[in-house]
Amino acid sequence: MSPLDAKSPPAARANQREQDGLRAKGLGAPPLLRGQDGEGSLQVHQDDSMKIEGAKVFAVYGKGGIGKSTTSSNLSAAFSKLGRRVLQIGCDPKHDSTFTLTGSLVPTVIDILKDVDFHAEELRPEDFMFEGYNGVMCIEAGGPPAGTGCGGYVVGQTVKLLKQHHMLDDTDVVIFDVLGDVVCGGFAAPLQHADRAVIVTANDFDSIYAMNRIIAAVQAKSKNYNVRLAGCVANRSKATDEVDRYCDVVGFNRIAHMPDLDAIRRSRLKKKTLFEMPDDEDIVACRAEYMRLAETLWNGTEGLAPDPLPDREIFELLGFD
Repeated sequence: MSPLDAKSPPAARANQREQDGLRAKGLGAPPLLRGQDGEGSLQVHQDDSMKIEGAKVFAVYGKGGIGKSTTSSNLSAAFSKLGRRVLQIGCDPKHDSTFTLTGSLVPTVIDILKDVDFHAEELRPEDFMFEGYNGVMCIEAGGPPAGTGCGGYVVGQTVKLLKQHHMLDDTDVVIFDVLGDVVCGGFAAPLQHADRAVIVTANDFDSIYAMNRIIAAVQAKSKNYNVRLAGCVANRSKATDEVDRYCDVVGFNRIAHMPDLDAIRRSRLKKKTLFEMPDDEDIVACRAEYMRLAETLWNGTEGLAPDPLPDREIFELLGFD
């Protein structure tokens, strides 16, 4: 008899019916992972051997184009200024997460694996890991071709390579810079490795809407993994009133504020972090905020458990006058 009843979610019931059908045909079926990564999920639970140990691991999320890579790279630079050994992993097919740290678009793990017909044993660390500003080590995981594959597989292969080559043994901080909104379990895969998730947002409806969805994704993962929310960074924002209003309602924290400065845009054009730019007053102020954020995260933040809002309530809170 099926362990699910009529009150179970439709996806979970469909999953159960599929497995029952396979068993009836004598074909066997994968285990029912009910509740591991959300109701009705078919994701495979992470093998314990892939756990990153000894380093503090952060996953940076946010709406597409909100400035996650700029935030991640400057945060990595700030951690390095604190004397930490830092590894940044870009998880986006356009592989520009570490662009300002290395000054170039470095090859991706998935492309390098293709070159050796996925015989990972033929790779050396220097084939996929590159040193950037102030000793920050940089990796671009890349992604599958458009419309094929899963980003979660690429993240898993990257971590597997790092473990095989013992590249995490001497690392203090790992930062996963993850693309766009969390629309599937593949994009959420870095949360299986992270201690804390940081959300980059802005003081506008679309960014906060995306943040609300990301909070829900992290909460789903936190039922089975150690990841918790650290807070959000208000980026490219003159004010923070809308972000703060949302945080007050759901029980979330803003842990940094980066204003909308042209200097930050210029740093991307110059392929540099803010720590390599001239000592203009606004740049110095932004550096100080990144240093404060790095210190806050290193010292440890409370694991937050905000209650994300239903879509209709988001509109009622922020979408209308």
